[in-house]
This record gives sequence, C-alpha cells and structure tokens, in this order.
Amino acid sequence: MRPHFACFSRTALASVAVAIASAGALAACGGSGGSASGGGSSSGPITIGASLSLTGDFSADGQAFDRGYKLWASDVDAHGGIDGRQVKLTVLNDASNPNQAVTNYQTLISTDHVDLTFGPFSSLITTPAEAVAARAGYAFIEGAGGAPTVFDAPPNQADHNVFDVSLPIADEMVPFVNWIKSLPPARRPKTAAYPMAQDPFADPPVQHAQEELRKLGVKTVYSKVFPEEVADYKAPADQVAASGAQLVVLGSTDVPTVGAFMQAFEQQHYTPKMFIAAAGPDQGQSFTSAVGAANANGVMVPNGWYPGYPNAASKKMVSQYVAKYGGGASGVNADVAEAYAVGQVAAQAITATGGTDNAKIISYLHGGHPISTVQGPVRFDDLGENGSAASFIFQWQKNGSYDQVLPPGAPGSVPILAAKPAWSS
Repeated sequence: MRPHFACFSRTALASVAVAIASAGALAACGGSGGSASGGGSSSGPITIGASLSLTGDFSADGQAFDRGYKLWASDVDAHGGIDGRQVKLTVLNDASNPNQAVTNYQTLISTDHVDLTFGPFSSLITTPAEAVAARAGYAFIEGAGGAPTVFDAPPNQADHNVFDVSLPIADEMVPFVNWIKSLPPARRPKTAAYPMAQDPFADPPVQHAQEELRKLGVKTVYSKVFPEEVADYKAPADQVAASGAQLVVLGSTDVPTVGAFMQAFEQQHYTPKMFIAAAGPDQGQSFTSAVGAANANGVMVPNGWYPGYPNAASKKMVSQYVAKYGGGASGVNADVAEAYAVGQVAAQAITATGGTDNAKIISYLHGGHPISTVQGPVRFDDLGENGSAASFIFQWQKNGSYDQVLPPGAPGSVPILAAKPAWSS
C-alpha cells in the first residue's frame, strides 16, 4: 500500500520555512561538529541516526519507517554486519514537527557524532532536515522525501547530498501516460480534466501527466487547484462533470477527496472513460467501503511498491516482517520497504567505499552505480532522484479485485480495464 501523503495547511508549510532557517542557524552554531567522515572508529559499530515521527500527525507512517529501519539493521547484524561491523541505530522522535526534526539532526550529528544519517518521513520534514546534513557534510539517504521541493532546495542544489531511494513523486503516473501513448490515436482520450487538491505532493504527478498528455494531443478542458477542504470539493467536481472530459486525472491526497468527486460524478450522471487518482484508491477496504466496490471498478492509482512485488529480496523482507511483527503480507505497507531500501543503499555504499566517510559515500552514490533494493533498482541522478525506480499503476476490477495493470507485460500485471463501467447506485 502506498504511504499516504498528508495534506498541509499554510501554517504547516510556513513552519517549514522557519525550520529551514533554524537548520542554517543551528548548523552554523555547531559547525561541522560530527566530522563528515563519521564519528565512529573503523572497527566499532556503524552508528546511524534518524529522526522519525513516532507521535503526531505522521505517527502511523513514522512508526512503520521505524520498523523498516530496525528490520534492516537486525537482518544485517544477523549476517555479520557490514564488513564485519554491527549497526547501531539511534532514532529520535520529532513528533511530526519540522522544527523538532532540525533539532534532532543537529543533536545526532554534532552531539552524538553518528557516522551516517537516514531521512525522516515526509517531504515536509525532509526539506529542512536535509539542510542540517548538508551543512555538516553528511550524505542524507531517505525514502519518503520525493517531492520536487526536496531536490530543488538550496542546500541540495549546492551540496547534492540528498539521495531518495524511492520513486520521485512527479513520475508516479508515467506508466499511465506511456500506456496512453502506446494506444492507437483513435483509442486515446480526446479530452482530459485535471482537478488538483492544493497539496505539494498530490499536484506534481498530475501536472507532469497533463503536460505529457498535451503533447499527445489530449485537449485539456479543465485544470484547477482547489482547497484541500471537504466543503470545497463539490464545486470543482461538478465543473469537471460539466466539462464532459473523457479522462479525469485527480490530484488527491486521501479517500474522502476521491469519494467526494465520485459521488458528485454519479449525481451528475457523468462517467469518465478513464479515471485515475494520485492517492486514495490505494487504501484498500477503506476506499471500497467509502465508495462501494462496484463504483470502485475501473478506478486507477499509482504505486511504487506493494507486498506482492515479484522481487526476491522484497519477498524475503515481507516474510521477515510478518515473522517479527505479526499479521499478514497485506499489512506490510510501502513505508517499511522504503526504510529497508534506505539501509540497503547505505550498506552497499559503505562496502564499496570501505567505510563511513560521507564525502566518499556521496561521490559513490553520484557515480551511477546500480544498486538493488527491495523496491527494485536504484540509480541516482545529479540531484539524488532515483531515475531507475519501479513504478506501477493499479486498478480496481470486478469483485473488488485490486490488480497491477501497468506497465503492460510486467511481472504481475493483468489486462487493464480500458473503460470505466458506469456508476452503480
């Protein structure tokens, strides 16, 4: 299940600016305290620090990340460590607060002198946190900071120290666009609507899809950003219905957003030929319970990883997770895989460079070396985006089946339902 990217108020986003300013000030006061070559000896344990949202708004995701990091560390230690060195993890709680994350990373680097830093959950917290790591010369390997704001932030533009092991958010709908491109022109949608919640994570994939589909001759008949408030959903939904667009690409953050649009469409007796949403339909029973299994039929959503991903390392990780934490494979969400993959990237970099010198690790990770993880291949570009990340599109099909449909021909993909069935009252 893809992690939910929470929506943020203007107040929350403003706090990021404060946190970034604080990061610069704190780093300036602390200098490069924890040497960029790492604070531990070459024979002692490899010390790794991270700030995670163990409480607060992002606690569900933060706790899943915590389990992913710990699962990776325990797996490494059970197999003799990295080059014979055990891993020691220190995780501090940022309570879902960007300012606290800044303080946490300053503590980890300048006071605890950890060898390496792993990233937090969410781009909202990653953006200010990366500034602390950059100022101290640390590589910042993370798995849940894929918004363009992370890569475009001045510290990363200057120091190129951020490495996101996961799929860049803006690329999530690329398999869908490529599928449209593969269709004969006569079968492609002629018109499209792009309603977007005011959210830094929901909008980039929709905007990228809009631009690429425009190049294919798909006419934009609606493209607007609406406030992320339930009371504000009906007006744009009705406007999309009135446009009669054959394709709807919804920039959504959650189930209520998608549900409100679907309800309005049904009331207006409007069924788009194709309907894909950035987030919400990936939430399993929470989604089908809200909209009805029959209405969900044909709805699509992007995803970068899922428990059934046909990757040997991923299958092993899922089994280990279930053995350690209980439940079933379906309960292992993408946060766990993202965190585990962060550790795998760090381990290969440490082994390849012969230690925890951050300058060498940064250089290595920018060297174009292919890395294998539970999420698939990793290869970083100049700004630390993973251009080789796996990307899939899922679709709800008959009898409440949630299936991988794109890319076509990929292991696990089933035939796509090319036209969405009419709504079922």
